[in-house]
Amino acid sequence: MRGSRKTDSPVIPGPKSAGRRAFLKGSAVAGAGIAAASTGLLAKVNEGRAADGEPIPIGQGAMLSGWAAPDGIEFDRGQKMAIEEINAWGGILGRPLEQRVVDTKEGGPDLVIQAFRRLIDRDNVHAIMCGYNLATLEAEYDPIADAGIVYLHCNTSLAHHGWIQRDADRYFGCFMSDPSEYWYGGGYVQFLSALRDSGKWTPHNNKIAIVNGAQNYSIVIGNSVKENAPAYGFEINYEETVNIPISEWGPTLAKIRNDPPGAICITHYAPADLANFMLQFIPSPTPSLVYMQYGPSLAQFREIGKEAVEGVLYATVIAHLHDEIGQDFVRRYTEKWGAGSSPASGVQTYDQTHLWAISAAIAGGPGEPYDGEEQNRKVADWMRRLSYRGICGSYRFTENAGTHYPAQTNDPSLGLPHQFLQVQDYTQAPVLIAPEPYGVADFVLPPWLG
Repeated sequence: MRGSRKTDSPVIPGPKSAGRRAFLKGSAVAGAGIAAASTGLLAKVNEGRAADGEPIPIGQGAMLSGWAAPDGIEFDRGQKMAIEEINAWGGILGRPLEQRVVDTKEGGPDLVIQAFRRLIDRDNVHAIMCGYNLATLEAEYDPIADAGIVYLHCNTSLAHHGWIQRDADRYFGCFMSDPSEYWYGGGYVQFLSALRDSGKWTPHNNKIAIVNGAQNYSIVIGNSVKENAPAYGFEINYEETVNIPISEWGPTLAKIRNDPPGAICITHYAPADLANFMLQFIPSPTPSLVYMQYGPSLAQFREIGKEAVEGVLYATVIAHLHDEIGQDFVRRYTEKWGAGSSPASGVQTYDQTHLWAISAAIAGGPGEPYDGEEQNRKVADWMRRLSYRGICGSYRFTENAGTHYPAQTNDPSLGLPHQFLQVQDYTQAPVLIAPEPYGVADFVLPPWLG
């Protein structure tokens, strides 16, 4: 699905204005009013009932032992934390939630479908919430539809829209919490253009080198970069798809160094692989701004790369904001799971679980698999009707998918912001530099360009 591209509004943040500060303060208060529906609304619907009724099992399929285990572990933690909070507020109409988790290992379609069927048929889960299992291309939608339950994920996949467009009624319960990966490509090029035009970055040239991971997710982003680059005065001088996981970047770096671009765009997202790229790039860097997809949001990226990763840019549409709500979440998350945890990943299933619980409570509770489809359709209808202010921003579903700000809506209260962050000190969490009005720090030139 492709909407109109917004080209007239720069993504790079300007000076921290009083208006921006007022918006953030106001959004934190408003967010507390809506997202704290997780407190206030659930408490109201529960009418003071304790969570001592019959438990409601909910599931998660997470890559706990595969190459994406650093994320899978955080997805498990985020849901556990949300369940504890919801149960403390009375559960869903007095019924506590109980978590069931199955390891999807490498995240392939056979493994994910097997895991989901186990959750449905063995554990009787009323809903499934996941981070991502990107290799499936949503093949798991059929077991969900057969069972008539609700499923939320962050696969960030254009393929989701194809399933919904083909049969929205059958796949009524399949929700992608965030926007498709397609929006990353155009948003990245727009960001580069605004950074260049603001004078904060003077590129060596207008060439971009694209390095894709061997996943559909990465390739869609790379293709979107190619599609959008000419409109902003950029050209692609090199493109490669690497097999993953990858630790040896020498051949790729040799090709990049042969014709140094102004910017390097890596659409692969595994944090260890990306850290190794920087460790091998820094001894002989090209005069290029380095952008990486999502992976630097995990603490493992900074732990492995250390000083070598300082200056790296990355983006996500599904991570905690750096406002009052986000800062409070990070504090609570790290107090619970430790300083080495990654709240930017755990927030995905945390937000999903709260959003689903609120919708289920308003609808009168969720239904069991196979026998409860009519009730689960009511839950799904409420999810589509609500605009929910979570930790990551505002969830509003179109074709059962999250809305992208600023590409799909120019109202920051109605979409998840395309966040651009920079690692400026490897001992600290990355800082959010765009888009307005959410940025809290300014872009700084990477050390190899300074």
